[in-house]
Amino acid sequence: MLFRHLLCPAKMNNLKGELLWQSVTIGERIHCISPSIRKAMAERDPEPILKRAKEQLDAGATYLDVNIGPAENDGEDLMKWAVQLIQSNFDNVPLALDTANKKAIEAGISVYNRSKGKPIVNSADAGGRIENIDLAAANDAIVIALCSAEGIAADNDERMMHCQNMLERGMMLGMEPTDLWFDPLFLVVKGMQDKQMEVLEAIKMFSDMGLNSTGGLSNNSNGMPKHIRPIMDSAMVAMCMMQGLTSAIVNPCDLRLMETIKSCDVFKNNTLYADSYLEI
Repeated sequence: MLFRHLLCPAKMNNLKGELLWQSVTIGERIHCISPSIRKAMAERDPEPILKRAKEQLDAGATYLDVNIGPAENDGEDLMKWAVQLIQSNFDNVPLALDTANKKAIEAGISVYNRSKGKPIVNSADAGGRIENIDLAAANDAIVIALCSAEGIAADNDERMMHCQNMLERGMMLGMEPTDLWFDPLFLVVKGMQDKQMEVLEAIKMFSDMGLNSTGGLSNNSNGMPKHIRPIMDSAMVAMCMMQGLTSAIVNPCDLRLMETIKSCDVFKNNTLYADSYLEI
């Protein structure tokens, strides 16, 4: 079986010679969909971006996702600026480079400091973006591999077909299987409630194959009232972790969610219990 845990030394504990690994949380809040972040990116204003980065790291994020959108005009310069800004201010924190602009991802990787972790290419799929696996392989990066091609997979047979195709492509290019993080695509409960168990089953399939998994977990609660979303997200992450989910793209400033992840890590024996475990 393939080694199934995420290669993140910052999250490693040693107990009686065993390596225990905490779940990897990827902070999602540096996103151009936010008006303040979009404005800061356009004006190259560091303060709003550094504020969001600090909030997420203080809340326990392992990686930060840097979503610059399509960035068709100045994407290469923008991604370079954002990567250098965040890493220089936060001790080379590892980043996920999130854009549809392939050249912008390459530009970000060219200035990326990997002393705390490999860059993540966010993302590839089994359709029009499959070449982002090639990009990750050429740059010794991790890639989030969406188990879709043209739209959402109809069922888990289709998800696993896409998973197999992307895994084979990555391995043929010399990637370690653990550097492809498979995303089943989390689906909104409102309107797709009957599909939620399929997502959980897909995560279990990845885990049984020794593969890493991730995804935009909060998609499940889109459209719900604000006070309900943390409840649903926390329940979902607990169920996913029991199926073998190894990473999630989340809002780490959601205290309830982060407490749930840390508690699940204890139950899964990924971290050693201490009365102060919520403070780690």
